[in-house]
Amino acid sequence: MSKILIIDDELSTCNLLDKFLTKKGYDVSISTQGKQAISQLKEEKFDLVICDYRLGDMDGSQVFEEIKIIAPETVVVFITGYVNLRVAVDLIKGGAYHYLAKPLNPDELISVIEHGLSQGNDGKGNSEISKQVPKSTTMMDYVYGESEASKKMIQHVKLVGPTNYTVIIEGETGTGKESLARLIHMESSRRDKPFMAIDCGSLSKEIAASELFGHEKGAFTGATCAKTGVFEMAEGGTVFLDEIANLSLDIQMALLRALQEKVIRRVGSLKEIPVDVRIIVATNEDLFNKSGGALFREDLYYRLNEFTLRVPPLRERTKDLPIFIDYFLEKTSQELNKVKPVLSDEVYQYFKRYNWPGNVRELRNLIRRACLLSSSNHVIEKDTLPLHFLQAMQEKENATDNYLSQIHEDAMEPDLKSTAKIAESKRIMEVLKEVHYNKTKAAEILNINRKTLYSKLRMLNIEY
Repeated sequence: MSKILIIDDELSTCNLLDKFLTKKGYDVSISTQGKQAISQLKEEKFDLVICDYRLGDMDGSQVFEEIKIIAPETVVVFITGYVNLRVAVDLIKGGAYHYLAKPLNPDELISVIEHGLSQGNDGKGNSEISKQVPKSTTMMDYVYGESEASKKMIQHVKLVGPTNYTVIIEGETGTGKESLARLIHMESSRRDKPFMAIDCGSLSKEIAASELFGHEKGAFTGATCAKTGVFEMAEGGTVFLDEIANLSLDIQMALLRALQEKVIRRVGSLKEIPVDVRIIVATNEDLFNKSGGALFREDLYYRLNEFTLRVPPLRERTKDLPIFIDYFLEKTSQELNKVKPVLSDEVYQYFKRYNWPGNVRELRNLIRRACLLSSSNHVIEKDTLPLHFLQAMQEKENATDNYLSQIHEDAMEPDLKSTAKIAESKRIMEVLKEVHYNKTKAAEILNINRKTLYSKLRMLNIEY
């Protein structure tokens, strides 16, 4: 039985991982402090360590340096947040096996552990492990929708994935643009190389060049040592630049040069470094209209735009809603070690009628909250939903009532043509409300097919 040490200053995280990995057959120990973990490693042999980078008494790099001295044969996996991506990859180059971003994906965690243990125990040593990325480790678990929009999108992914085209992914916030970028990476011949994601919206003009291209020691105040940039870290793999429109014009020019000439320069250096990376960018803005203006270079837009993918908002692919709901219920129940709950009919009808301004991300977070608050009968009821969601649904109900009231007033003195239209509108709204806006049931009661119902809703200017 392989022995695993979990180091995280959040006791709840330690306990969740302890329960999950124990069920998978591992001998698990936990530690909430770096110094305590070092003492445990001196007294006991562990096959693998899962270490959070941010600890209360010391950071992960300090713990890692001690591990390399005390137990150099131990496989080390780091847990890191989005903003610590560069640091985590630096640790991997220093000998750590892998990094995982929070929140953890259970399947990905198990895959990394299994591959780490199998390669760590074959006599190769940690120095060789550090140069590898687990070949069968999928960096994501993509949810394939059944709507026509989703099917078309995936068809395009399978077409562009195996190429080296640069890709622009357009879509609203929360639609899953990074997940789609990861899927493109996994469909390519670069799948076994790094996938590096950078949020350009969080990069100031001053640090963007350093993060992307690296810097030399003394290049600017505070540059006490040289740093490798994302383009070098991702050698042979894929660089994903989220919210590309936020980059300054200076950085856009440097990015254009990297794309055209396939070389970069670190800040403070004139040396050209060859790079082989694929670029995928994402935006929630209209880059075409923004390019040519004062904020985004037109030449960069046309260089990036070898292929464009649009991720439709959740409200445009309601057929996918049950699939996403089931997926998030399954994943969250596994994480919480609870029986998978079901949605009450009332909650499900709410979900179908909601506009989802935050898209798939909002749905995921709402389900995670609801699963945590769900009662022992394993049914997610209305009282587990957040206040803003309930208020939005109440406003929708009020709007429907006001619409019916207006129809009633307009019906007092109508002409013959208006009478039929008003009566039809009123009947459709009454039936929709009666069946909690279930379009299939409404169509059955009205004795028409769904396509006809949607056509009438549009013709009568009824929101659906």
